[in-house]
Amino acid sequence: MRGLLIEDAEVAGARVSLRIQDGRILALGPGLVAQAGEERLSAEGGAVLPGIHDHHIHLLALAASFASVECGPPAIHDKAALGDALASAGRHPARDGNPPGWVRGIGYHESVAGPLDRHRLDALAAGFPVRIQHRSGALWILNSAALTALELETSGPLPDGVERGADGRLTGRMYRVDAWLRERLGGTVPPRLNAVGQNLARLGVTGVCDATPGNGAVELAHFSAAAASGDLPQRLRVMGGLALPEPEQPRIERGPLKIMLDENALPPEAELVALIDRAHAQQRGVAFHCVTRAELVVAAAGLEAAGASTRDRIEHASLAPPEIVALLARLGVTVVTQPNFLLERGDRYRREVHPRDQPWLYRGRGFIEAGVPLGGGTDAPFGRCDPWAAMRAAVHRRSAEGAPLQLHESLAPETALALFTSELACPGQPRGPLAPGQPADLVLLDRPWAAARQRLDPADVRATFIAGDRAWDRG
Repeated sequence: MRGLLIEDAEVAGARVSLRIQDGRILALGPGLVAQAGEERLSAEGGAVLPGIHDHHIHLLALAASFASVECGPPAIHDKAALGDALASAGRHPARDGNPPGWVRGIGYHESVAGPLDRHRLDALAAGFPVRIQHRSGALWILNSAALTALELETSGPLPDGVERGADGRLTGRMYRVDAWLRERLGGTVPPRLNAVGQNLARLGVTGVCDATPGNGAVELAHFSAAAASGDLPQRLRVMGGLALPEPEQPRIERGPLKIMLDENALPPEAELVALIDRAHAQQRGVAFHCVTRAELVVAAAGLEAAGASTRDRIEHASLAPPEIVALLARLGVTVVTQPNFLLERGDRYRREVHPRDQPWLYRGRGFIEAGVPLGGGTDAPFGRCDPWAAMRAAVHRRSAEGAPLQLHESLAPETALALFTSELACPGQPRGPLAPGQPADLVLLDRPWAAARQRLDPADVRATFIAGDRAWDRG
């Protein structure tokens, strides 16, 4: 493999050169001399950082979002705008990942037009099939045309998540039935991941953890094909169910068992302990989805009863009071948080979250000071796909309207960066300084870190390298 010498780069405050060969950093230091046939790249004093890791993302949903209609803030704020967006999409429905003639919406929130069901959706778009995903990712809403197209009114038994009203008719609301709905839609071909891979590379992302609970053999095969073709150049860790196979693709590894908790239907502790035990028997951790205080309490109690592993994770930990943080620290459990939600949803949190809970929203410094390993993810497409924006939110902790949100939880820029540069397999565990022998998963900025830390802006990314290959270059 042809080598690469990155000259005049800033690494940990020093001006050095980096020699990359066979996918790894071969040498790092001042005064490296170019060898015959070696490509040379002048960093011109720009910082070289470890590659960015998004520790919580949903790749297929993100790819599908590119062919979907935005149905909630910040793009859509009221019923009229939602109707206009759906009508426009109905005239020119996207084909990628959608059945012919269908419109797929994403990001809906009740602030736009209240609780949405088939009837309210019919009033906005009645002449063509529409399915809209709630911003939480847990709910789909279908209009009457969509229910008719799927013949659901005359079907036999339907999953528990398919809601019926008091009159016994379908409301169009469907909770956590993604795999079933996809099958009813005709098993639509999963969207290509090339646009996702390139967008992530542009942001300096060299590795991701897909946190979708329904990942199984089909999804893993799709990820593997995308990795083999180059559509997805990033290293990938995949969460999923107990039946998720061990990957054969060398750039993909199997991650934790994803356990979704719902405050309205929390499982008994014995059931959780059995799940945790089965995951640990597979040499895997568990990853609990926890967005309420009650969900976090139940997850922590289950881990304590089962015996927690350092592979175990809490996703989101949206509300984390001190007594639960202390328990997580004793258990050695990792938290993967999404500071971008402070910016994206902070104003709604200020209105809707009980005052007693607001001090514990998407904590930063509180976790770290308690000794809880803390990693960062964007939850894209349910959050904005930009780890740099999440870093800025972790530093500044202000809502979109500029309201401060527990500024005592703010992180320094270096600590915010570390949320997204920790090891892919061990979020929150320091990766250590760049050194010879490490994989050449790198981000080259167009300015020194002293300037970049003030901005935390993806526009500063000049090039992204994955295993020494240039995955993206501004030029």
